[in-house]
Amino acid sequence: MILTKDSLRLGIVLGFLAPFLGMFVFYLWKASSIPFGVFFDTVMHNKPFLTTMISVSLLANAILFTLYINTRKDRTAKGIFIITVVYAVATLIFKLFLL
Repeated sequence: MILTKDSLRLGIVLGFLAPFLGMFVFYLWKASSIPFGVFFDTVMHNKPFLTTMISVSLLANAILFTLYINTRKDRTAKGIFIITVVYAVATLIFKLFLL
């Protein structure tokens, strides 16, 4: 089973994919009645909404990170943490300079 592996590569992949799952959950929670494209365009032009969506997206990584730390899968947790930091820095740069 995938949750029993302890691999940096697995952590990087999971850390990369989990925020997309978080974004989809945010979409279902806030705006499932509108098309995803309209939702995404709205989010991109509304800074407070974007901040909320990013927070929910990165919460998915926090949950995964906690799961792997608690099961002592440190290499996988390390990969998730690395990607979370990359996402956070990219988001900060995006918000400060492009919006």
